[in-house]
Amino acid sequence: MPGTLVKQTNKLTSLATEQISELTTNRLSVYLRCLELLSDAGRKTTSSGDLASQFRLNAAQIRKDLACFGEFGVRGVGYYVEELKRHLREILGIDRTIKVVIMGAGNLGLALAGYPGFRREGFDVVALFDNTPQKIGTATKTGIPIHDVRRLPTITSRQKVGIAVLAVPAASAQSVANRVVKAGIKAVLNFSPEAIQVPPDVKLKSVDLTVSLESLSFHLARGEGGRGGEDRPR
Repeated sequence: MPGTLVKQTNKLTSLATEQISELTTNRLSVYLRCLELLSDAGRKTTSSGDLASQFRLNAAQIRKDLACFGEFGVRGVGYYVEELKRHLREILGIDRTIKVVIMGAGNLGLALAGYPGFRREGFDVVALFDNTPQKIGTATKTGIPIHDVRRLPTITSRQKVGIAVLAVPAASAQSVANRVVKAGIKAVLNFSPEAIQVPPDVKLKSVDLTVSLESLSFHLARGEGGRGGEDRPR
């Protein structure tokens, strides 16, 4: 039964996360999205082969990645979809609500704040920060307050913020990152094209939209735009 796997998995998770690569965590996120689609379709069980064939994944890689955290499959059944979803959410740390702040209330910051998928996946955007007087004291269309950036330490401490999203111009990205680090936030998602630096104990991920567009443009220029397919973590 699925419940018999819980203790074994929990016991292995803390060990596995010490050794796991970022590529593996990216793939776990892909597996979770796939399982959610299966769940929405009413599927109760699946297998690595089913996941691979339906979502163009690698069955052997799925088994290898999951084996880092325990034995999830049941002989003769495969994986219980809901049970595996729960385990992956625990492994990825999204089985609880994570408070998020967005630095910058420009077009990108406001668009990110309005994205409904964050809350569905357990990411609660609690505030935006800016230094433009006309924006400070207002709120987004969904009611998220926009504060003076100088209030960041107070609100971070009060709300127990886990992640800061940087949606600021390149010229101010490093100084804003410094503020975020000083406020005690330990995870940063950077949408600025600037290559910023953070201390070793702060996790940084950067998303450069221009680089992604240029990559797509490269394939269009070579006449590859119509071949289909999507980049996935391997």
